[in-house]
Amino acid sequence: MARGAAAAEIAGWWAGLTAVWTVLISTVDTLELAMGAACALAAACAARGARQAVS
Repeated sequence: MARGAAAAEIAGWWAGLTAVWTVLISTVDTLELAMGAACALAAACAARGARQAVS
């Protein structure tokens, strides 16, 4: 997979997971949003790695 496609896949996962995090937290605080985005990035990388391991 090309580097651009990998970045697009991670960006898609990150956007989706960050959106879910934002919906699930009760108060949208700057620190909570930053931590959610950081955790979503780690989860997006893990999701891409898992998908690559399976295929």
